[in-house]
Amino acid sequence: MSPALLSSFATEIIIPVCAVIGIIFSLFQWVVVSRVKVTPDRNGPPSNNNKNGYDDYLIEEEEGVNDHNVVLKCAEIQNAISEGASSFLFTEYQYVGIFMVVFAVLIFLFLGSVEGFSTKSQQCTYDVSRMCKPALATALFSTIAFLLGAITSLISGYLGMKIATYANARTTLEARKGVGKAFVTAFRSGAVMGFLLAANGLLVLYIAINLFKIYYGDDWEGLFESITGYGLGGSSMALFGRVGGGIYTKAADVGADLVGKVERNIPEDDPRNPAVIADNVGDNVGDIAGMGSDLFGSYAESSCAALVVASISSFGIEHDFTAMCYPLLVSSIGILVCLITTLFATDFFEIKAVDEIQSTLKKQLIISTVLMTIGIAIVSFIALPTSFTIFNFGAQKVVHNWQLFLCVCVGLWAGLIIGFVTEYYTSNAYSPVQDVADSCRTGAATNVIFGLALGYKSVIIPIFAIAIAIFISFSFAAMYGIAVAALGMLSTIATGLAIDAYGPISDNAGGIAEMAGMSHRIRERTDALDAAGNTTAAIGKGFAIGSAALVSLALFGAFVSRAGIETVDVLTPKVFIGLIVGAMLPYWFSAMTMKSVGSAALKMVEEVRRQFNEIPGLMEGLAKPDYSTCVKISTDASLKEMIPPGALVMLTPLIVGTLFGVETLSGVLAGALVSGVQVAISASNTGGAWDNAKKYIEAGASEHARTLGPKGSEPHKAAVIGDTIGDPLKDTSGPSLNILIKLMAVESLVFAPFFAAHGGLLFKI
Repeated sequence: MSPALLSSFATEIIIPVCAVIGIIFSLFQWVVVSRVKVTPDRNGPPSNNNKNGYDDYLIEEEEGVNDHNVVLKCAEIQNAISEGASSFLFTEYQYVGIFMVVFAVLIFLFLGSVEGFSTKSQQCTYDVSRMCKPALATALFSTIAFLLGAITSLISGYLGMKIATYANARTTLEARKGVGKAFVTAFRSGAVMGFLLAANGLLVLYIAINLFKIYYGDDWEGLFESITGYGLGGSSMALFGRVGGGIYTKAADVGADLVGKVERNIPEDDPRNPAVIADNVGDNVGDIAGMGSDLFGSYAESSCAALVVASISSFGIEHDFTAMCYPLLVSSIGILVCLITTLFATDFFEIKAVDEIQSTLKKQLIISTVLMTIGIAIVSFIALPTSFTIFNFGAQKVVHNWQLFLCVCVGLWAGLIIGFVTEYYTSNAYSPVQDVADSCRTGAATNVIFGLALGYKSVIIPIFAIAIAIFISFSFAAMYGIAVAALGMLSTIATGLAIDAYGPISDNAGGIAEMAGMSHRIRERTDALDAAGNTTAAIGKGFAIGSAALVSLALFGAFVSRAGIETVDVLTPKVFIGLIVGAMLPYWFSAMTMKSVGSAALKMVEEVRRQFNEIPGLMEGLAKPDYSTCVKISTDASLKEMIPPGALVMLTPLIVGTLFGVETLSGVLAGALVSGVQVAISASNTGGAWDNAKKYIEAGASEHARTLGPKGSEPHKAAVIGDTIGDPLKDTSGPSLNILIKLMAVESLVFAPFFAAHGGLLFKI
């Protein structure tokens, strides 16, 4: 077995340098976005007509109209949205902070009790001839890793929200100069979040590994078992961010749509609608902060899964630091690839027409995937020995570096396939969504039927892609292959997040244009940006769900090994009852989150109706609605309603593992994985299709669409109802389910030592 070409010293330099480059690039993008002013200033520098408008003077519109009142109004609305989002996140983080401290104490107590809080060294789990650090050390360092992951996740979500609320009005105002300039502003803002999150996640994990190594020394088995707490912290915060933010945004959205668009026949984001500010705030706390925490959790877990499996293979046994850091090197090269890819959208090419937006975003996915394939090849052949062994359920399997290269690539390309399939089923440029729009001719019922059918059908190809990726990667490199395949799918996370965050920023930009009373021409541009953003948001959710399936399976394999389970036999009663209960959990979780949105939306609808009925002159635009009451309804409802679903996910592994043992828990994890992936894909795509079917009718871009419109027609009202039903599916239940399956898996892995030693109390009676 020849050594890797890349030295340990070079590895120690490359990983942090790539992370720092990512942070610097994100700050550069932020500086460029900040050059767009949201305050009128007649004495500014003259316009120089740069291709992407870096120095174009904001209020010199292409129409030649300098309306300072519009600029001031946009700034005022942006401040209201930013303050509302910040206020909600601070309140949510107070609740989450209490949970974080309590759960950190639980981790320490459960893992510390494995050996009775002994400070003596213990036999290693996989190599009993060696002595490893005490269980108490694992408890302490797992707790520290959990807190690190949780705090990084919260910071990622908060920073994403701040840049989104910073950029939305700037995108609106740039739309006055052309759709290309507005697109670049929105995309650059998304890139700030994408690169900050990817780089921070990598840097914090790398620093944690090196700090932990000071204590653990040669005990890499204990070191990387402790580091799995990082993934648990990231995902547990993501769960509350996704659920809480999802309930917030959809309660406001449903209330605003049902009363405003259906009952009162006023446009979307009309300033007369009392729920309109809460709706725009929700886009940031749910689709930005929640989504950022979610994808950070996926990245952290896939990295931890790969590291913990590798630590008991030849990489860990021979203390080969470069090969051990292979997952981190893949993520490092991913940052550089995404940096180059971003320049294609912002600097190398210019968008001049509305119909170029979708293709530009699609090219981002293709370019990043092709370049990443080359990057993975380079990393695989310089960072890995030509052959090595990987732990495979009690045996060591010989693997070649080219096989591991293919494992990462199969995950990367499976992600691209899932992205394209998601686009096909959720974009109104293709027949599935157009068929859903056409079904609105006969009312809301047929729209719902067609939408549900589309969602179920959209599951087929992604599941085959995931299945093929699992088969190939497991055949080549066992569970380590699956872990790095998941990492491959997430290796272009910076580009994926930039595309994903672009959607809510564009949505907010459209809302601000409507509320500020800007021209129909400007609103058409922001609507085009938003429609493309809806599709890219669905693609982002597809990536998150697909990677969650692979991550969960890798974590499941690590859990089975760590818990000492030789085989998972579904015909064993202990396992089968876990399997069937686990398959039920995504439905129980979805029911809780859907009902939460319904309950919150009910209060919102009543409040919006009350204001329209009781505030004189509101409908005529002579009075200002009470936005703050609607914001408070969404805030209170989301904070109250996020606790039961969160408790269901967090407590299930603890209860099952403690009372029924590791065999039953393995069944629960397998059942939740198989069931949750299908439900999540279906829910996300159904909601995305209904949303874009509505926008297809509203835009009226084709002859077919014009026969269904205009806004306010009966087919349009049916489409609005479908979109309203789909909102909690695509933005609350669907995206949260991928967190459910991976969070339960990583939690089970972290607590595996306790379950293996003391679990199954009911069967011991």
